[in-house]
Amino acid sequence: MAFTEQETSEHLKTLEDHFWTHRRPPLHLRDKIREGQRIEDQSIELFLVRPIFNHPEKFVEGAIAKITYVQSKEHWKIFWKRADGKWHTYPPKPTAPSLEKALATVHDDPNGCFFG
Repeated sequence: MAFTEQETSEHLKTLEDHFWTHRRPPLHLRDKIREGQRIEDQSIELFLVRPIFNHPEKFVEGAIAKITYVQSKEHWKIFWKRADGKWHTYPPKPTAPSLEKALATVHDDPNGCFFG
């Protein structure tokens, strides 16, 4: 079941307040690198859009993280995209009790999975 309009609005505000304000690209790069999120069903996917190295006129989307709400357990699952192109649970901290705490885990990135 997808998030309601109100839940989506609240999640977008949480993303802005607790993640993008700390992870937004610097001002001098914002015309080249854009942040974004995709909300589908109970998942929020975070990504950056940047120019392709050898074709700067073309852009590519780079996944950062995927956070999925599990309603039956009332927690958020945290995923990172591995080299195989598939989403895998984040080993050191696969779940969080709130979206804010899940975003903090992604921001802190102790294993270098989300930001390298």
